[in-house]
Amino acid sequence: MKAQTYYKTVGIIFLVIGLLHLLRAINGWEAVMGGYVIPVWFSWVAVLIAGYLGIRGLQLAKNK
Repeated sequence: MKAQTYYKTVGIIFLVIGLLHLLRAINGWEAVMGGYVIPVWFSWVAVLIAGYLGIRGLQLAKNK
């Protein structure tokens, strides 16, 4: 697999994950893993991290 294809794929995946976390945070959807409720503030942090990784992945794909 070419590096450009890899970066583009990973960038899109991270942007989708960030979008889903944003939807969860805005709508207040409950997330439960292993019986523990994940707080909504976690999704706001995940939006920032996943969004950054997604944008950087697409930038790297464009530069290669």
